[in-house]
Amino acid sequence: MEYWDDRVDTKYQQSRYIYRSIKRIFDFVASLIGLILLSPLFLIVAIAIKIEDPHGPIFYTQTRLGKRQEPFEMYKFRSMVVNAEKLKKKLLNKNEVEGAMFKMKHDPRVTKVGSFIRKYSIDELPQLMNVLTGEMSLVGPRPPLPDEVKKYSSYDKQRLTVKPGCTGLWQISGRNDVGFEDMVRLDLDYINHRNASYDVLILFKTVGVFLFPNGAY
Repeated sequence: MEYWDDRVDTKYQQSRYIYRSIKRIFDFVASLIGLILLSPLFLIVAIAIKIEDPHGPIFYTQTRLGKRQEPFEMYKFRSMVVNAEKLKKKLLNKNEVEGAMFKMKHDPRVTKVGSFIRKYSIDELPQLMNVLTGEMSLVGPRPPLPDEVKKYSSYDKQRLTVKPGCTGLWQISGRNDVGFEDMVRLDLDYINHRNASYDVLILFKTVGVFLFPNGAY
């Protein structure tokens, strides 16, 4: 007869709690410092967006699903025309990514400024505000759209068991050049092996992706 040692499970739970606590403290401090240091860049991007489209908003908010499918409003710099969501319905048959995602390499909805900030992932930087408030983490699976999750299998939904992140294995592994199934596989690999040193490694590699884009569009 085999016996389960409760001490092993308790030790694991304690290590997970310590990791989550450290991760949250790091997320808060790093996102706050990042928002302060990047404020000049935020101003430049805001001015550029307004010059190209004086009547459109600077920021774009979109409902995403986070941990346990909890909805929240994710922030981005607006990189598309104002009526982008309405135009998306006409472009669904031109989706270039398999699975429950929509991506087009030459999306006609993207503005000139938007094309540049998307290439270097600058449009994602306002998500530091989501990290600051605790809705997202710096590292984790990307938060999906509600309509995308409706197409998820029970296997795919496992990527929603942790807090979503600004960056992750998908971003440093090719981003839009990686299909949906591979993205899920990468996310589950991260979830199963996540720890503080792994997060730092992903963040370090993300800096390289900012400098040398690897499939963002």
